[in-house]
Amino acid sequence: MRKIVCAIMSVLLLAASLGASAQDVVRYKIPDSDFPISAAVEVPAGKATVYVSGNVPPVVEPKAAKDSVAAYGDTKTQTIGVLTSIEKQLKSMHMSMRDVVKMQVFLVGDESHGGHMDFAGFMAGYTQFFGTKEQPNLPARSAFQIAALGNPGFRVEIEVIAVRP
Repeated sequence: MRKIVCAIMSVLLLAASLGASAQDVVRYKIPDSDFPISAAVEVPAGKATVYVSGNVPPVVEPKAAKDSVAAYGDTKTQTIGVLTSIEKQLKSMHMSMRDVVKMQVFLVGDESHGGHMDFAGFMAGYTQFFGTKEQPNLPARSAFQIAALGNPGFRVEIEVIAVRP
């Protein structure tokens, strides 16, 4: 009898833990806003998180000097390149941009914007990947203007945290 009770308890505990890990990620909207980020994202217990290192833009103009903005493009172009790289990396791990729950964005000041980051250019690239009809899941996100990145031509570096579905 004791073995049967222990077996039943084990099955119930396993079922409870599976139920907890099967819960969905909850994304909280910013109240009274249509800005395409989440105010917060809640990840239930039992979900695996994947930390994706910062990605920088690919070369878009091979003839340009490798340390120039011309080699990598403007902020919008660099954002699209970086997010495309992250998308490919996630796909190689059987994940997608839908699984991104947190994003940190590092933007270098742009001379053509008075030394300020080109936030509008960043958003023009970002909104091609997040908040779309095909991909409505929005991450929690921070964006920072920084002095420089590892290459003088880089204007954008992005790192993300994703949750396995």
